[in-house]
Amino acid sequence: MDAPTSTAVIEGLRAIVGEKACIEAPGDMQPFATDYRKLYHGKALAVVLPASTQEVAGVVALCAAHKVPVVPQGGNTSLMGGAVPDASGRAVILNLRRMNKVLEVDTVNDTLTLQAGVTLQAARAAAEDASRLFPLRIGSEGSCQIGGNLSTNAGGTAVLRYGNMRDLTLGIEAVLPDGRIFSSLRGLRKDNTGYDLKQLFIGSEGTLGIITAAVLKLMPLPRATAVALVAVQSPHAAVQLLTEAKRIAGQAVTAFELISAPALALVLESMPQLRSPLADAHGWMVLIELSSGGEPGSLDATLLSVLEEGMAQGLVLDAAVAASGADAQNFWRIREEISDAQTREGGSIKCDISIPLSKIADFIAEASAAVLALAPDARMVIYGHMGDGNVHFNPLKPKGASSAQFLEANYARVSHAVDGLAHRQNGSISAEHGVGVAKRDDLSAYKSEVELELMWQIKRALDPDNLLNPAKVLPQAA
Repeated sequence: MDAPTSTAVIEGLRAIVGEKACIEAPGDMQPFATDYRKLYHGKALAVVLPASTQEVAGVVALCAAHKVPVVPQGGNTSLMGGAVPDASGRAVILNLRRMNKVLEVDTVNDTLTLQAGVTLQAARAAAEDASRLFPLRIGSEGSCQIGGNLSTNAGGTAVLRYGNMRDLTLGIEAVLPDGRIFSSLRGLRKDNTGYDLKQLFIGSEGTLGIITAAVLKLMPLPRATAVALVAVQSPHAAVQLLTEAKRIAGQAVTAFELISAPALALVLESMPQLRSPLADAHGWMVLIELSSGGEPGSLDATLLSVLEEGMAQGLVLDAAVAASGADAQNFWRIREEISDAQTREGGSIKCDISIPLSKIADFIAEASAAVLALAPDARMVIYGHMGDGNVHFNPLKPKGASSAQFLEANYARVSHAVDGLAHRQNGSISAEHGVGVAKRDDLSAYKSEVELELMWQIKRALDPDNLLNPAKVLPQAA
């Protein structure tokens, strides 16, 4: 891009969002151009912080006129490099953090309308203030934003009962690559007037449009919860225990989270103030949560029935049942700290796979054997949402080893081995983290020619100049 064009774009951006919301100094832009794990580093022409959908539309239209790429960004918590620009310095980063207003809480229609820059934590709090539940729950909820959750079709720990973001969304507003505004913010649960266009943008990681607002579903706020950390014989036993839990507790089963011994050990080592609720060490654990609208404590007997049945069948080795809300929070904190503990340690190979539940235990065994054959000293940090078939399979560097050396020697071959096995078992190489840059080129091996051609046809139809989050999600043009 020549200097006159750069100057014209910068001046135009300032006119749209104001000088204070247009960041140009390289040092000030650097945090926006680096991903959460510090693995992806880019450069930008500018970072803009619009305060309204109209400002977003103005920025996008200006950039489209000058053929300047735009990289949408929410909380920048992506693990796949999907929210940072390349190293060319041509792109404008459009960060939505100033668009952080909750617009309406409708307790009759049970909907929450909000701007895309609202954090997940703030969205959940707004629902709870109205005695409602917005059930999406992920570890980064204090910093991730609703727009990012939508763009990656986030899942989290409650998908087993409530579904992922596609299931929780009734409408969106999005700015198209040419600056036009698409809106379906009607809060309707039934609308058969043609294509469900919002689904184009959910999960597209900002490559088809920039989501600026959404209408989300709310649920009754549970009055009763029961939580237990349970030691199980194996992942096979965990699957059987889940079957029994659903048989006994039905829809009350809210979460069923698998935790490997190395995952638990990593959290306890990095956060010595935490203690395992279980007296002895075990190879595998599950965190079970039941919830309902009944009286507080009404689920305790149901949870005990699940555990007793598990013990009778030889599935359960030990269990710690939360005796209070504080206990339950501590149990959940152990689970939710696994991701950040890996970040602090460094050297983790991120495999975010989903497998049909009937095959997931065999997958874990086969994938573990394959990884240990390639990297014998790797710590097998395996955890995640077993209830919906999503496991975070994250081999971690040995203690004391160099993160850079471990990743350079093992990342490609380990991730390909794990992803290939998942694909052969009718699974997905990305369950909820998205594709971004990290998995982009792998799609050529795991998607059919027809699928890739259709995705590119949609991309070209909406973004013919490939300016919106280019070089993300889609591999080389077919």
